[in-house]
Amino acid sequence: MPATKVVVNIPGEVPYDVRIGDAVLEGLGTSLKRLPAVADAPHLLILTDTNVAPLYLDAAKASLKIAGFRVSDVVVPAGEEAKSVAVAGEVWNAMAALGLTRDCAVVALGGGVVGDLAGFVASTYMRGIPFVQVPTTLLAMVDSSVGGKTGVNLEAGKNLVGTFKQPAYVAACTTTLATLDEREWACGCAEIAKAAVIDSDEFFFWMMDHAEAMVARADAVVAEAIARSVVFKANVVAADKTESRGVRECLNYGHTLGHAVEALAGFGTFSHGAAVAEGMRFAARLGADVVGTPPELVEAQGELLDGLGLPSLAWSAPAEEMLAAMKRDKKTRGGQVRFVMPRDIGAWELVGVDDAVILEHLRAWEASK
Repeated sequence: MPATKVVVNIPGEVPYDVRIGDAVLEGLGTSLKRLPAVADAPHLLILTDTNVAPLYLDAAKASLKIAGFRVSDVVVPAGEEAKSVAVAGEVWNAMAALGLTRDCAVVALGGGVVGDLAGFVASTYMRGIPFVQVPTTLLAMVDSSVGGKTGVNLEAGKNLVGTFKQPAYVAACTTTLATLDEREWACGCAEIAKAAVIDSDEFFFWMMDHAEAMVARADAVVAEAIARSVVFKANVVAADKTESRGVRECLNYGHTLGHAVEALAGFGTFSHGAAVAEGMRFAARLGADVVGTPPELVEAQGELLDGLGLPSLAWSAPAEEMLAAMKRDKKTRGGQVRFVMPRDIGAWELVGVDDAVILEHLRAWEASK
């Protein structure tokens, strides 16, 4: 199947390509040799993790070496724990020991954790060197690999330290998706569903029509869903590169409750996508009370999430603990928790909600479990 190309054009940044296809990893070296920011790099560092390295590191290195690049690699532990200042420090020291200079580049080979960590170390090493995203999960392909957010976690919360650093290129090789289990697949589907709700009727109803094919991982449908999601996110980021104008806030739909679920259940208990899907259900029901979200939308969204293998979670926590966790999130302003709520498909609003209203809905959510 021919590769699909989406160009991400952000004001003030060099445009970059997102290439989606089944032979993109095989052609990685050739693609980077055509890339001005990386073509003459004397040394490339592949950053990957212990899950991905046995599967795709050799193929990535072979492609780059055939193209004439000198290549080294650093393999970090798989999992959210790798997104830490300590691990970032280890990677910085490894980069220095390898003699990487400002004309070198980092290649992120893995899921969202690897991409966030690689982007962060690339943006800070020698005050910034280029990096390339090679996402290997559906979630990373449709979300974290595009848009330039990088970061690491602190004990106090996720992504509290980071930078904005756009990649020079994104290579989304769909053959890597074959190794994802059902949990990780559904995780990526949640972000696609989020994009569809926020974007347009056309995207949403296309997803409704193709939910079964997404679950079955039909190649053409998967490639199109990725491309649609990338176009959506690229347009949002182009309008609000550093989340300073309020437009990019729409990407947090479902994340207010979702991050609280992840924190209180214990990171890794539920996938990020499963937590976001639960947050989407909650935000839509809250929206029905606060901004007049149509009941038909709440129902249709639930139907889509169910169809994508993202049922409502059989878990809850006390309302007061959930609210406290929400208030620790970086999206809170002036002590008030803010939610992205859909007024309709393709129309959303960012709303600060009083604690009493949130607690009322959290207690109803808790009682429903």
